[in-house]
Amino acid sequence: MLSSDFGKLNEEVEMVNASSADWFHLDIMDGRFVPNISYGFPVIKSIAARATKPLDAHLMIVEPEKYIEEFHKAGVEYLSVHYEACIHLHRTLQQIRALGMKAGVALNPHTPINLLTDLIHDMDFALIMSVNPGFGGQQFIENSLRKIEELKTIIVRENAATLIEVDGGVTAKNAPQLYAAGADILVAGNAVFATPNPTEAIAKIKE
Repeated sequence: MLSSDFGKLNEEVEMVNASSADWFHLDIMDGRFVPNISYGFPVIKSIAARATKPLDAHLMIVEPEKYIEEFHKAGVEYLSVHYEACIHLHRTLQQIRALGMKAGVALNPHTPINLLTDLIHDMDFALIMSVNPGFGGQQFIENSLRKIEELKTIIVRENAATLIEVDGGVTAKNAPQLYAAGADILVAGNAVFATPNPTEAIAKIKE
């Protein structure tokens, strides 16, 4: 939703509701963990009030543990925190799950996949950033495909049910490669909202 037109947010929400998209993806930025500020709880609550699909919030913020309960109250069902931002990551994941939300761990492009091995059963999904977090419309980092394959290998080896989410530079063109590498969830912003027909763009990616 970061790439949507906030001047007509209600219409954008209704478009996603009517499309073949499965979730609403919300990028939450604090200007500290990433060099940008996005939106906070009033906007999230406004989206939640109209959304007919689950909200997936990606926290690009420092000290995310302070706000987990508030995200739950705002209507978020899937919540991911960054490996790089959490001092006590296992505890934070437990905190998310205790509130009934699905817990995810996001990794920056430079962070090695093997760091997730010990946590693979403690999270519901892993979010592989295929661009540097903080801004929409960036070019896909090709090395992300190898990271997805590596993570899929760990999931299978550990007999885990962890899903793989990919965010950054996702298009209808590279979606088949991402899926073949092991991705379960594809996040698309610019590839949807920057097109003349966003509903059609979503359908092409899912296809």
